[in-house]
Amino acid sequence: MSASALLDQWQDYLSVAQRRSPHTVRAYVSTAERLLLALGLTDWQGVAGISTRDLRGHLASRRAEGIVNVSAARELSALKSFIGFAREQVGAEPGTAPRMRGPRVKKGLPRPVTPDEATGLAAMVESTAREDWIGQRDAAVLLLMYGAGLRIAEALSLTASDLPLGETLVVTGKGNKQRVVPLIPVVREAVAAYAKACPHPLNGSDALFKGAQGRPLSPGMVQKAMARARTALGLPASATPHALRHSFATHLLGAGADLRSLQELLGHASLGSTQIYTQVDAARMLDAYRSAHPREDD
Repeated sequence: MSASALLDQWQDYLSVAQRRSPHTVRAYVSTAERLLLALGLTDWQGVAGISTRDLRGHLASRRAEGIVNVSAARELSALKSFIGFAREQVGAEPGTAPRMRGPRVKKGLPRPVTPDEATGLAAMVESTAREDWIGQRDAAVLLLMYGAGLRIAEALSLTASDLPLGETLVVTGKGNKQRVVPLIPVVREAVAAYAKACPHPLNGSDALFKGAQGRPLSPGMVQKAMARARTALGLPASATPHALRHSFATHLLGAGADLRSLQELLGHASLGSTQIYTQVDAARMLDAYRSAHPREDD
C-alpha cells in the first residue's frame, strides 16, 4: 500500500462516515500527509504504531517551522484522529494509542452582529446578486444560520426532501449527530421563496441549495456574497457567515435561554463549548454599561 492510498481512505472516512466539512477534510488530510512524509510511513500498521515520542517529535518540528499554538492544537487533534483510524484498520487494542496534551489555546470571544445587521446582510445579498434567485438563495442560507443557528455546512447539506420546511428541522451536524431545531416563519418563508424561484430541479436527495450551474452550492460562494454585503454595509471583517451562528446563540442567551437548551440547539457535544457565550453576553453588557453609566467618564 502507498501513502496516497492511505490518504484516500482517510479522506473517504472523513467525508462519508464522519460527514466533515470540505474545509475540515482538506485540513485533516494535509496534516496526515505531512506526518506520513515525515515518518516515511506507507501502511496502516506503521501509522497505528506511532508512539507518543514520534508524535511529539513531529509536532516539535512543526513548531520549529513557525506554527502557533492554535495551529499546533488543531494538528494534534487531527493526528490523534488519524492514528485512531489507523488502529481501527489493524484491529489494535484500545487504550494504547499515543497520549499527548496539546498547547494551551486562549479562546477568543465570538463577535456577534446585531439583529439589524443580520437582517441587513440578508437583504443586501438578496438585492445585489446578479440574478434574483441567487439573491434569494444566499439570503435563505444566511437566515438559516442566524435564525436557526446552523453551521454553513449544515445549511448546505439540506436536501430537496427537506421541503417544505415545517416548524422544526432535523439537522445532521458534526460527528453525524442529529438535532432538532425550530424554524421561525421568516426563515421558512425565505427558503420557500428561493425554492420557488430556483431554475434547477429540486428532487429527493438533491442538494437544496444550488450553484449557478445547478451543482451543489459551495461554502465559498456564500462567504463571497457575505463579504460583498458587509463591505457595502460598512461592517467589519469579523461579520462572516459563522458570525451569524454566534449571533443566534448570543442573542438567545441574552433573551434568557438556558445553557442546556442552547447546547442542544447548537449541537455542541460539550457544555464547555456553549459556555463561551456567557462571556460574550457579559462583554456586551459591560460595553453597554460603559457607554451608558453617568459616572463612566469620571
